Amino acid sequence: MSELDVPPAFARLIIGREGAEGATWIAALPELVRAYCLRWGLTVDGRPLHGQAGLVIPVCSESGPAMLKLSRLDTESRDEPVALAAWAGAGAVLLRESEPEHGVMLLERLDENRMLSAEPIGTAVAVAAGLLRSLTIPAPPLTRDLRAEARRWAAELPRESERLGRPLPGALLTEAVDICERRGPHAARLLVNEDLHYENVLAGAREPWLVIDPKPLTGDPEFAVIPLLWNRIGESNVGERFAAVVAGAGLDAALAREWTLVRAVLNWLWAVEEEAKRQGGSDWLGDAVREIALWAHRAAEGPQVT
Repeated sequence: MSELDVPPAFARLIIGREGAEGATWIAALPELVRAYCLRWGLTVDGRPLHGQAGLVIPVCSESGPAMLKLSRLDTESRDEPVALAAWAGAGAVLLRESEPEHGVMLLERLDENRMLSAEPIGTAVAVAAGLLRSLTIPAPPLTRDLRAEARRWAAELPRESERLGRPLPGALLTEAVDICERRGPHAARLLVNEDLHYENVLAGAREPWLVIDPKPLTGDPEFAVIPLLWNRIGESNVGERFAAVVAGAGLDAALAREWTLVRAVLNWLWAVEEEAKRQGGSDWLGDAVREIALWAHRAAEGPQVT
């Protein structure tokens, strides 16, 4: 096979975020691809694609077209193959081979040119909600657990808010901590993908739409709602979209609102820190999570849907 050309934008992203360790990983990618192509009998047949932490290479295998994915492992992505194996292709991309230690997976090939994000928002919400429902199964052994995460957030959120200059209304912070303390210890033992959004759903041949790139944890499926709200936020009313997701996925509306508020507060603080690094300005995510946080707080005081 020819030498892998790592996309420069992907290399800059990883090195900019991780420095020397990221540069070492980028430099090792061509040899890693060569080794796994030999091990699994693959031939590269397309240009590499990438996201925020993974490189995906179109390949041909004995069983047909596939994608070789190499991920920069972190706490959120480490259990991706565990989740995909548990779903076994039902609603998610099919995992064919995996080497978790090196963050390497062989996946079925989907149509990267057909994302759910290109569908009308009503259709996209209905499809995503249905996938959320079908992917909610008993959790396999996972690294991350919502019970432990909620306990950590309850302790850390006040400190983080103080460190960042108390950027959000105190009532929001108080409610987020209360939810973590009250709901966290009783979180379900279900498989949750906290990064289900419209660009992470691609058209497939086995099923019309399949989920990719999960970020799994054990917990309540209601924890997965917020990416379906902040992505494409300007295309529909937040409350109406929330209601459609909850109904389509068969979720508990009160629990979904509460975990949505917690995640909005977490991301609000993250956005404040990122804005400080950029020395001003904001981006779509920061603006979106503020809007959702305030909506979720108001929704607790009256009807949750309109």
